[in-house]
Amino acid sequence: MTLIEQTRAFNGIWEKEYPFQSNWLDLGEARLHYVDEGGVDFQSAHVLRASSPQTPGDTPARGLEARKTDADRMSTPLMFLHGNPTWSFYWRHLIQSFRGTNRCIALDHMGCGLSDKPQFYPYTLAQHIENARALVYKLDLRNIVLCVHDWGGAIGMGLAAQIPDRIKGFVVFNTAAFPSRRMPLSIGLCRLPGFGALAIRGLNAFVRGALARCAKKPLSREGKAGYLAPYSNWDDRIANLRFVQDIPTAPDHESWETLKQVEAGLAQFKQHPMLLCWGRHDFVFNDSFLHEWQHRFPQAETQYFEHAGHFVVEDARSEIIAAMKTFLGGEKQTYTDEHHSTVNLHA
Repeated sequence: MTLIEQTRAFNGIWEKEYPFQSNWLDLGEARLHYVDEGGVDFQSAHVLRASSPQTPGDTPARGLEARKTDADRMSTPLMFLHGNPTWSFYWRHLIQSFRGTNRCIALDHMGCGLSDKPQFYPYTLAQHIENARALVYKLDLRNIVLCVHDWGGAIGMGLAAQIPDRIKGFVVFNTAAFPSRRMPLSIGLCRLPGFGALAIRGLNAFVRGALARCAKKPLSREGKAGYLAPYSNWDDRIANLRFVQDIPTAPDHESWETLKQVEAGLAQFKQHPMLLCWGRHDFVFNDSFLHEWQHRFPQAETQYFEHAGHFVVEDARSEIIAAMKTFLGGEKQTYTDEHHSTVNLHA
């Protein structure tokens, strides 16, 4: 596995909201795209400016202390794992908000975003977990706070179970990491042989449907373009279909045992700090999934957004950023709402 340089396969107005450098990890069969923002090097210029003597009382020692503080903060990287049909673009606002205080890593699952889109590839839950683990090891990430949404929940918790000593906490957005028999009719239809391929790969119905239903607030022109850009043709939509086909709803499914292993691994993180950020108006992961997370992780803090949908980060961006800053800062937040409890990342 090697880190490689490459130019983006597509460009557009979406890049105004995605001002990040692209990186790729060569996994042999294909290349995995990711962004890696923040880190001590990212702040060095800002630290030097902030620590330059401005008054007679200022000394270079203050700059050294500032560097130490920055390094301490950067020692808690945020790793963002998206779902289907999104990509690292989904996390753009959070990355821009936190890259000054935390190293931010956001990958594109194989077949998504700027990652390669091989037509003959094992697009399974187990493979996506393995790809994420390969990136963690390549970048030697430790003390990770996993931020997971949609498919990122199962992938992220599966990853955590394999590297528990590298995990510090979790921020969970409208997702699941345990079996469920519930499936919206629209997604069920997309699993039908023949029809699913025509709808998802031929008509781009999954991406367009997500844009129509998953965000309650209107997206900007750049935002819409960003979600559409990676999936412009039949071949580019291969992972959109494979993710839908890989939803394990019964024991005879290829990924059922993997999901059961993911579920079995949850208990070891019961005392880990966890922040649940949940949008109420989600036709996929409704409140029953939130209650399951709360049952399994009774210590978790919950932020419940009445006005948000499945794309909760799009709908409640400002509130989420504020809640995450408090959570990552180790401060407790107390609520009167029945959904809420408290947690301290540094307890």
